Parts: sequence; structure tokens; C-alpha cells
Amino acid sequence: MTNNYPCIRTKLPGPHAIQYLEKENQFVSPSSTKSYPLVVKSAKGMVVTDVDNNTFLDFTAGVAVCNTGHNHDQIISAIKSQADTLIHMSGADFYNPLHIMLAEKLSAICPGPHTKKVFFGNSGAESVEAAFKLARYHTRRTIVIAFYNAFHGRTIGALSLTNTKLNQRKHFLPLVPEVIHIPYAYCYRCHYGLTPDTCNMYCVTWIREELFKTKVPPEDVAAIFVEVIQGEGGYVVPPKEFHKALYQLTRDFDILYVADEVQSGMGRTGKMFASNHFDLVPDIITVAKGIASGLPLSATVASEKIMNWTPGSHASTFGGNPVSCQAALTTIKLLEDGLIDNAAKQGTYIIHELQKLERTYPIIGEVRGLGLMLAIEIVKDKETKEYAS
Repeated sequence: MTNNYPCIRTKLPGPHAIQYLEKENQFVSPSSTKSYPLVVKSAKGMVVTDVDNNTFLDFTAGVAVCNTGHNHDQIISAIKSQADTLIHMSGADFYNPLHIMLAEKLSAICPGPHTKKVFFGNSGAESVEAAFKLARYHTRRTIVIAFYNAFHGRTIGALSLTNTKLNQRKHFLPLVPEVIHIPYAYCYRCHYGLTPDTCNMYCVTWIREELFKTKVPPEDVAAIFVEVIQGEGGYVVPPKEFHKALYQLTRDFDILYVADEVQSGMGRTGKMFASNHFDLVPDIITVAKGIASGLPLSATVASEKIMNWTPGSHASTFGGNPVSCQAALTTIKLLEDGLIDNAAKQGTYIIHELQKLERTYPIIGEVRGLGLMLAIEIVKDKETKEYAS
């Protein structure tokens, strides 16, 4: 039985971990950003055990994937049962009941009462790529707007929208053309030096009054891609007025509002989607990470009016894999049966306690988040907000 607390039995990394790390360096691509020498053997709940039997608490939830915890008993049972029946049949060429059932369920739980259609892929980047293509296909427009510090993935289309770290783009240029980046509502570090109580959402007004009047014809803009809460950019929670104003802007110019919920969706924020906190009904939603409790699956969800591309326009051999779909249906049931409410409850408690620390320690510049999507911004100086090294 796994203890629900950390227990370090060896010097880190341990002797077995060192052996694996040496082989990793020899055989595995160095392109991943592995910054800590944790070699995982097993996990249960939020406890992770490494190959030297050291145990850790996983505050990353498998990097925002294991929203039901690691190896939930019901998820394991669902996967085993489905694997006994059917592991694979390509959803690009044939029909499968689970594929259809999950699409129907996502249509029901994604924001908005209208009927939606779903394209299944295998990762967050794939869901963003599908949304990118769909936005251009549906609108017949070319320009796409995204935000500074956004992360949407590392494949070429998704990377064109991403704007967080230089090394993610270095030596991969040129990327997809006609992608424009603008400031996000990162109020703690406002791009314009303003404050939320007086700015009147200038970051959105600027798009309307400056960008669309001097640089970018709005009639050529297909979509605005926005993380409802920025993930890699720092778990930045914008004011509710930001999304309200940005959404109205897209209505005024017939632009698609694409909400990237890859990291913020599936209960992490204390609601099924972060969009629910902002009363948003996006035109397109991208979903992945927590959708199947660790199995590869993603979904691009849009209204039936928008998802109007023809057969052959976009497809995936493995997207909507039966085992992943069964895991996703079980995941959604677990979320609806109490885990979402628990995320809200635990998040409220944790942020309250973190705010106590914020008042005590000058290195904590800001505590922010919704549900269990939480962040602490560490600074050198609380007044200047100088970044901690």
C-alpha cells in the first residue's frame, strides 16, 4: 500500500535512476524539457514512486493530465474491459459506438446549448492544429490572432500560435504566415502599465482602435486563439471583463473565438471548463490532457455550422481510439460525480492558505488561479516586481 506522503530513501537521483538517465542520454531525443531527474516506476492518486522506491507528491497531476489522480481504479477497470473487446479500429475510415458516444457527451458538456460536432485527435497540439485548419476553412480568411506568452503546442501550426520561449521557435522559422501576437490581460504585469480598476480593458480596446484601424483588416481575420487561463505563460487568470470584451469584439467583426482549454479544461478549475467561469460560449474549443486520465486523446469541438468541412479535409488514424474513448467517458463521469466539486473546494482552501503566505513573505508577488489551476509568482522585490532568477 502506498503511503500518502513523500518518503526519500536514497540520495537523488538514486542508483537505479542514474542508470536509466545514462541510457536516456544515449538513446532518447534531447528535445524535451526534463529539468528534474525523476524516473517514475508507479503512481497512485497523487503519489509517484520512482525506480529507487522514493515517493513524491505529484503537484503537477502528470502535467495537468491526471485530473482523476494517477491510476484511478475505475479508469483502470474501464481500460482493461475495453482492451478485451476492441483496442483499435480507425475512426477515420470506420464507425465505432464509443467514438460516437463520446462525441455526443462532449457536445452536451461543452459550453452552449447548441449541438456541436467533434474531431478527435491524440494530443493538445493536434486539437489546436485541427482548430487552426477549421477556422481558415470555415471563414475562408487567413489571419489568426494569438497572444504573447501563449502556449498552444509545438507542431508547426500550433507553434506559430505559441509565444512563450525563444528556444521553442529557434531554427524552425519560417512558421505559418499571417499569425499576429498581441498582449494578454496579464494584469499583474500589464503590457501598458495600467491597472484593472481604471484601464477599461484597454488591451481589447487597443485591438479595435489601433490594430484593426492601422495594421490588420478585421475582415481578413479568421479567428482569435486564446487560452481562457494562460498555462505555460504563468497560470494567468484575466478579469472576467477581458473575455467579455474580447468575445464581443469577435461578434462585431464575425471572427471565430477559439478557446484553448487543453490545460484548463476537464474540471481542473472547479468547473468542467474554464470558459464556464467567464460565461463564455466559444465557437471552437480544444480539449486534451485531462480528457482521458492519461491515455492519448484530444477533441476539437465546434458548432455543426462551423464544423462544415468536407470528407478528407482532416482526419486521424488513431484519433478517437476505442480504449481512450472509454477512458474519457469514465473520466467525465468521475468528474461529474464529485471530482469537479472537490477541485473547487480544495482550490478555495489552498488559495486562501497561499494568500496568508503572500502577506508574510516578500518574495511572493502574487497568488492566483481558479480551482486547482493555481500559481505563485516569485519575485525579487514586491514593489518593482522584478523577476526572481
